[in-house]
Amino acid sequence: MSDMRTAYVETLIGLAEKDERIVVLEADLMRAIGTKAFKDRFPSRSINLGVAEANMVGVAAGLSAVGKIPFASTFASFAGRRDFDQFFLSVNYAQLNVKLVGTDPGILAGYNGGTHMPFEDVGLMRTIPKCVVVDPSDELSLRKLLPQITYHQGAVYLRLNRKPSPQVHQEGEEFTLGKANLLKDGTDLAIFASGAVLVPEAVEAARRLAAEGVSAAVVDFHTIKPIDREMVLRFAEKTGLVLTCENHQIVNGLGSAVAEVLSENLPTRMGRIGVNEQFGQVGDVNYLRKAYGLDAEAICARAKLLLDCPAGPRKAAAGRK
Repeated sequence: MSDMRTAYVETLIGLAEKDERIVVLEADLMRAIGTKAFKDRFPSRSINLGVAEANMVGVAAGLSAVGKIPFASTFASFAGRRDFDQFFLSVNYAQLNVKLVGTDPGILAGYNGGTHMPFEDVGLMRTIPKCVVVDPSDELSLRKLLPQITYHQGAVYLRLNRKPSPQVHQEGEEFTLGKANLLKDGTDLAIFASGAVLVPEAVEAARRLAAEGVSAAVVDFHTIKPIDREMVLRFAEKTGLVLTCENHQIVNGLGSAVAEVLSENLPTRMGRIGVNEQFGQVGDVNYLRKAYGLDAEAICARAKLLLDCPAGPRKAAAGRK
């Protein structure tokens, strides 16, 4: 298990040592998010705005306007719901260069409960023109993507897991913003997943399905916007069945992004794993994963339903040609 919060701060410090434009803003969460280490190293480039998240984004916009590269961090529940108007207008509409970081997305809020549990943040950010939305799955992918996020000219929304998570990628693997990473090839079904909760569960589900003779591909869509259309269409064509998995509402997140691509280019039978018309609740992550059906067991069950469709995956694919 690796700590993505540590990876985030260490990588950001390394980048800031070479680029004095990088600054960090927090909403009284430096210890929680781990950026106190950044403040200790760069006290003049670290600003605590207090419990005033919308103001924090406004200040970040001002810093960007004078040439800085601001990273503004808070819990994802606040980054989405409280900061949306300022992020939309002061940053994106103004074509500025702010990186908004939302931590503990979805069920990762755990014991902070329903008020702190964002299942809608990706959906909100996806509606903003040209805003990039990133949901890394492990410490390795985060370390590789963060420099690209830093020097992407424009606004980025980064979902960040603060807690330890399994490493699903291999050392030496390359990552490109906007391009998904294939974790496992397969011919019967394509499982498209995002984030630190669902990508490891998708890998485990594929392992269980393989033991039953099902060949399931697993693709990590760490960048939800812009979606990797080429990867979506490649595996839809190859397998004829797609299952999306996300730590988010099934509405307007990864599943919706994939469905939009398929409906306009290659209509494909698909299913979606995610939160379905529910609010958050208090509980540890293991309990919440089971309660919302965000685990390998739920993925396997849904995959089998798709595989049992009357046409079957290969017949369905052949019928489109």
